[in-house]
Formats: sequence, structure tokens, C-alpha cells
Amino acid sequence: MAIDLSEAISYLKQERGMSEELILRTIENTLLAALKRRFGNTDNVIIRWIDETIVSVQVKKKIVDGVYDPLSEIDLSEAQEIKMDAEEGDDLLIDIDLREFDRSEIQSAKQTAHQSIREIQKDSLYSEYKDKIGEIIIGYYQRERDGTIYVDLGRTEGIFPKKYQSPREEFHVNDRIKAMIAEVEKSKSGSLRIVLSRTHTDFVRAIFELEVPELYDKVVCIHKIVREPGYRTKLAVYSNREDVDPVGACVGLKGSRIQSVIKELEGEKIDVLKYDTDPVVFIKNALSPAEVRDVIILDEGKHQALAIVPETQLSLAIGKQGLNVKLANRLVDWSIDVKTIKQFEGMDIGSEARKVASELFGDINESVEEDITRISELPGVDLQVSKVLLEHTIDLIEDFLNTPDTVLADLPLSTQQLVTLRKLIEEYVDIIEEEEPETVDEYREEAIEDDDEIYHCPECGTQITIDMTVCPNCGVGLSFEYEDQ
Repeated sequence: MAIDLSEAISYLKQERGMSEELILRTIENTLLAALKRRFGNTDNVIIRWIDETIVSVQVKKKIVDGVYDPLSEIDLSEAQEIKMDAEEGDDLLIDIDLREFDRSEIQSAKQTAHQSIREIQKDSLYSEYKDKIGEIIIGYYQRERDGTIYVDLGRTEGIFPKKYQSPREEFHVNDRIKAMIAEVEKSKSGSLRIVLSRTHTDFVRAIFELEVPELYDKVVCIHKIVREPGYRTKLAVYSNREDVDPVGACVGLKGSRIQSVIKELEGEKIDVLKYDTDPVVFIKNALSPAEVRDVIILDEGKHQALAIVPETQLSLAIGKQGLNVKLANRLVDWSIDVKTIKQFEGMDIGSEARKVASELFGDINESVEEDITRISELPGVDLQVSKVLLEHTIDLIEDFLNTPDTVLADLPLSTQQLVTLRKLIEEYVDIIEEEEPETVDEYREEAIEDDDEIYHCPECGTQITIDMTVCPNCGVGLSFEYEDQ
């Protein structure tokens, strides 16, 4: 006998949110549970759907003359009452009236139905929320236990652990909570565990994507986010279009967009900065809001850099408890040391770094190369070398250059140390050599060029100068007289 289950199917669709395929499978399992309670097994039970809402249940029995197994056999005379032309050996389908189930059979069916629905709902919710990891969800504070807040998400419950709560925030019963789905787990027993978070960096990413359309459209992209929940977040962004300012898009007109994000994070400070492939520029940007004078790469392989800031910007660059520079380190993946200009000048760093610094701070140490006269003033000079030379009264660069090689060879210095010193002098000092005339004739020509008038010997006509007393050619005596004009 067929039975109409349209009301039950409609209820399960609307109230439980189950798909039609799952509903039909659940009804079949429920009927099989009741039939198994009656017959012991359901091997010969046939369930047919006449349409989407009407089901028919039948039992297949073999027609015999003398029944030994009433579950699978039916007597010929009884079969002929149901079907007149029934014959021994045939199979007969007998309708089962579902309304004739007794109380125990109905209870067994109900338990099976409830369990099946719960399992289906858990599977359905698991699949649904698993695909939403990293997305924002809104729920309501339900209860709290040992610091963990249980959040009502509608069809299920979320867990908001203490470690994923910002230290700046506080919630109370029935408060509206906006959080990110961080984890979705299903235990062996089938229970569903949805973990929420407001401290993950992806929570900030999701909030920005809600406020900034350019991020959602991929016109502006987030390179990286680092965060100390409740205190400060640094966000490096870049644009795929030259006409779009990535920082301006995230900040919004008069800061409208970023203020919405700050409000959602309960006043947490947010630095939005521009990503750059050049590590020097990126490090400068990462230390915002501090103004960095310049950045010196100390070791590119080890990702070590030195950021030099004015005295007034040092505390801002480092941040409270070193938070600003610590977040900058994580953002750029470099080890950044922050120094003032005075601190930098007192550091013992390599010659290359010092050379870069001298170029960067030319306005502070103007004409560094021109002012270098002593060996100890050379950038990157070996202090031991300058000390040994000073002990041997060689202090000035000029003294060193005028010292014969034989004398230098007797000093307690290696050949490599002397070669290195000469290279430093060539690099940082302009050496002007004055050539002296090698012959008397050259000397005379230079003297003549320095005078306004040219004189000749009265006897032989050879060119002479006013300092001569004898003609170099003929030997005649010379004297010069000056007349008043």
C-alpha cells in the first residue's frame, strides 16, 4: 500500500535544510528499520517511489504448498486469495500497510530517522563550513566556559577560544560577534567543531576586502600582513595598475575605509604601506610611521640591514617595547638594526658600508674626501696599521707616500696591509703630483713662460732671463737696467 509523505518531505526541506536526495534516503532507512523490527531481516523487502512524495513497500515471497519460512514463503491457497492465477513456485509481491506498524516498530523507525538526520546534518554542515575557512561569519555570544566563548551561528555552534580573542576586546552575553572561521573539524564520533578567530592575519585581510572594492576586484593586492593582535598591524600592498594608488585605495577618502577597519578591531593601530621589490625602499616603508633617512645593506645573503633615522625619529622607529621594528622585520623578512646618525658614525662597519654612508650623508660630512689628510681618517682603514705608522712618525698620508719602500718594508706590517692601505688612499684621496723640469732648457722655457717680456743676448741673440748674469751661449756678461716710463 502506497503512502503520501509530501508533508514530511516538505518539513525536512524547509526546517532541516536537507536536499531531496538525502531526504529520500533517510525515509528508506527509516522504513527498513521498522520492517527489520517486524520481520527480523529485510532481504526480501522492496521499497519503490511511485513519484517524488509517494512510497510503496512490498515483501517478495515464494508461493509454496506448505510454508516452512513465513518470512520468505506464502501458501498457495493464501496466495490465490491475493492473486487468483497464482501458481506454486511463483514469486508474489505483497503490499505492506505502513499504518499497521506497532509501537515498537514505530519507535525503532523514529530513532533511526533522528540519527540519520543528525548524521546528514553534520555531514552537510561540515562540507558547508569547510569551504568557508578564512571567511567572516557573524554569531551571538551564547555562553562562556574557562575563557572559551560559545557562539550561536544559527544552525550550529562555534567555538571562540581565549587564544584567538584580542586582548583589547571584551564580550558579554547576546553580544554580536564578527569573527573568521579558522578551523573546521569533525571528530570520530561525528561531532562538528567550528573554531572562530579574531587574531589571525587573515581576519584583517577579510575585513579589508569587505571595505576596499579594489582588493576584492584584485586591482590592489596584499603582499603580506603581520600583526600583534590588539596593538598593531602592518599591511604591505601593491597595485596591478599604474593609475591606482594601493595605499590610498586602502586608506580611503579622508581615511574613511581604514577607520572602519580600526573600529572593527577596537582601535588597533594599522600601518598600510607600499610594497617594493627593492629591499632598501621596502625596509624604509616598513618602518613607518617613522621617517627613515636611509637604509644600508650590511649583508644581503643573511638579510641584514641598518636603518638610519634622525634622533627625533628613533623611538618612533623602534616602537613601544620594540614592536614597530619587530613587525617590520617580519614583514620584510630582514633583520633590521635601527640607529641614529651619531650612533652610526661611531660604529665599526665595513669600508663599503661606510662609503655608502658617506655618499648618503654628504650634507652632514661635506667634502669628506677633500678633508682626509691623515691615515687614521681613511674610511675602513685598519686601526692597527694606522697605529704602527703613527708610532714611526708617519701620521699624514703625504708622509706615507713620501716614505721609501725600503723603510716601509722594515715596519712590522705585512705586504698585504701596505697594498690595502695604498688602495684606500687611491680610492679616497686625490693625489696631485708636481713635475719638476728635468733639464736647464726646460727650466728656462718655464721661466720665460712666467714672464711678461722676452729678452735676447745683445751679442748672439740667444733668449735670456732677467736672473742671468752671463749668456749661456756666448759667455758675454749681462746686466739689466730699468728705465722710468
